[in-house]
Amino acid sequence: MSLLSWIIVFSLLGGVLSVLVAASFLLLPEHVRKTLVPHLVSFAIGSLLGAAFLGLLPHALAGPGVEDFHAIFLAVLLGLLSFFLLEKLVLWRHCHSDHCEAHAPHSGHDHQTQTDAAGWMILVGDGMHNFVDGVLIAAAFMTDIHLGIVTALAIAAHEIPQEVGDFVVLLHSGFSRGKALLFNVLSSLTTIVGALLAYWSLADLQHLLPYVLAVAASSFIYIAVADLIPGLHKRAEASATAQQVILIAAGVALIYVAHSTLH
Repeated sequence: MSLLSWIIVFSLLGGVLSVLVAASFLLLPEHVRKTLVPHLVSFAIGSLLGAAFLGLLPHALAGPGVEDFHAIFLAVLLGLLSFFLLEKLVLWRHCHSDHCEAHAPHSGHDHQTQTDAAGWMILVGDGMHNFVDGVLIAAAFMTDIHLGIVTALAIAAHEIPQEVGDFVVLLHSGFSRGKALLFNVLSSLTTIVGALLAYWSLADLQHLLPYVLAVAASSFIYIAVADLIPGLHKRAEASATAQQVILIAAGVALIYVAHSTLH
């Protein structure tokens, strides 16, 4: 199978397939969904951190033309700060005084899903996010096929619980189940667009691949640490913490085994 074929197949895995798996959760009873989603989030944290530290960063450091490791870690640091600022800009854009999800005392999806506009905002944001995922998948495959597979698995792992939440937002915004599925699938196709553009543009810029991988690692680390882990602290009891640690470890183990086996 050609490199381009690998990229297309696993971009579909990271995009469309994760949407379809998330959609299948809507068929489950609500109490079952509420039980499963936190477990998926814990597993996703482990897979993201595993992919960043066991896959992306080692390959970035061993990349072509890399002589100064400080430059790679500077790219990681700048990536983390950039994602922080990007998230701040999104919050500033959508907050009105203290009446927004980020600042409300009892924040949640309820306030965000009061109007149909919230649903369209979710779709636009998803499209941009999936486009970046496609770029990361292509860059990983262009470095090493095994790294590409591990990266796509990590992206799929964190996309599934996110897509479940997005479906809930769309349904509360007035979308029918069919319309929510259709637009989510269309949004996920931007993963393919990002992957193809990266494949054609990075082919002649091999010296930039280590830095793209470093930024990809910072993306995974930021999502896991800033966006997903804080939600786990809402359940502080010992049994919940033990479950979270076990599932995070399982996510790391999956990436470790996949990376070791593929090599």
